[in-house]
Amino acid sequence: MDKKKYLRETIKHIDFKSFDSTPIINAMREMSFTSRDTAIAADILDRMVREKDCTVFLTLAGSTSAGGCMQVYVDMVKNNMVDAIIATGASIVDMDFFEALGFKHYKGTAAADDKDLRDHYIDRIYDTYIDEDELQICDSTIKEIADGLKPAAYSSREFIREMGRYLVNNSKKKDSLVQVCFEKNVPIFCPAFTDSSAGFGLVKHQWDNPDSHLTIDSVKDFLELTKIKMAAKTSGLFMIGGGVPKNFVQDTVICAEMLGVDVPMHKFAVQITVADPRDGACSSSTLKEASSWGKVETVYEQMVYAEATTVLPLMASYVFHKGSWKGREGREWGGFLDMEVLKKELI
Repeated sequence: MDKKKYLRETIKHIDFKSFDSTPIINAMREMSFTSRDTAIAADILDRMVREKDCTVFLTLAGSTSAGGCMQVYVDMVKNNMVDAIIATGASIVDMDFFEALGFKHYKGTAAADDKDLRDHYIDRIYDTYIDEDELQICDSTIKEIADGLKPAAYSSREFIREMGRYLVNNSKKKDSLVQVCFEKNVPIFCPAFTDSSAGFGLVKHQWDNPDSHLTIDSVKDFLELTKIKMAAKTSGLFMIGGGVPKNFVQDTVICAEMLGVDVPMHKFAVQITVADPRDGACSSSTLKEASSWGKVETVYEQMVYAEATTVLPLMASYVFHKGSWKGREGREWGGFLDMEVLKKELI
């Protein structure tokens, strides 16, 4: 098959503003199983947005951005429904930054001939295709950004901020999560940043500049995120999938305690996942289990066992049309952290 025949139909990202899911969520509240869980979770998310002084953390793991939910996250940030993001590197680089450069994700099939896909340099995410040639341009762009920065140890947040700055003049797409977050001072953390397309570009950067290069400091990420938790009066977690992002943000409570600062557990928590908690894995641990570690309160918490693209747009639309975000000011934690760095440099 010709490569162009594989890459014909692009993934269209859902716009939760274009429909009002309130009647659906209200009906689901009167049902059972995942339907009722979804409605309860939507109400908790609305509480997070509605409560004064609550900082809302969004965590992203998995491939929902490539699968059609990219605009969901952009619009949540643009409407001050999210104050900080913790994500896998793939969600931010291989998916969002990749599309910001003008590339697309394509409809495919899980029943594809993967050997033939490899022969055509096409990567597969279940039933979604990515052009590997274009992905390598993304890698090279990351190297270009790194080559233009002063050699130092950067948190992933600081480097992603520079990616956003780059997109201001070079983006081929109007709405990119990286650029929108840069413009609204919403920090993005990728604790495992090099486990993504960015890793290839940064390795090439260090290879070409063996004696003078930048590096990514994940410990600095943890400290910066903990500083936000210490400064925030109340916090809520909206978690898509599990993985490193989920645990990273939950651990800020324990980290603050170790630093001698008494902070409350995360007051609100919602997790959408298909992971099974019975194997004891951290990514699949329930929110009640997290409470035993002193991370999450159990008054307003809800697990939703569903594939995220099926319920996330409904929940986001419900909160958007409830209007609790109207008049809510952005926390601008990115600016707060930049000032913290500046103060340290001036001392």
